Amino acid sequence: MFAIGVVAQFEAAHRLRGDFGPASRLHGHTYRVEVEVAGPQLNDDGTLFDLGLLKAWVDEAVGELNYQNLDDLPAFAQRNSTAEEVARFLRETLAPRLHGKGLRMLTVRVWESPQAYAACQWELL
Repeated sequence: MFAIGVVAQFEAAHRLRGDFGPASRLHGHTYRVEVEVAGPQLNDDGTLFDLGLLKAWVDEAVGELNYQNLDDLPAFAQRNSTAEEVARFLRETLAPRLHGKGLRMLTVRVWESPQAYAACQWELL
């Protein structure tokens, strides 16, 4: 299996609904996003997928979140704006573009601090 990945970053505010102590108050993060795609074989040109195109798509998706209060966005209206839900949002945004490109797996990792992340994996069949 081959894999490639890109990294992006965005700033956003949110608060967690429920019993999350200080995280229940409005606060912000500098989120780090890692997106990896994997597949079983390389193209004739020796690449798995166009890295520049993947980076552009990730930057576009992350741009929708940058300098936003996540709780104000429709994507999080019925969801707690956790790192897991941010990973889900990015997966749901990116996966349709990646289907049918010879890739098997999409992994989205969202770091809300240098010590803590949430990840979401999705089979691209």
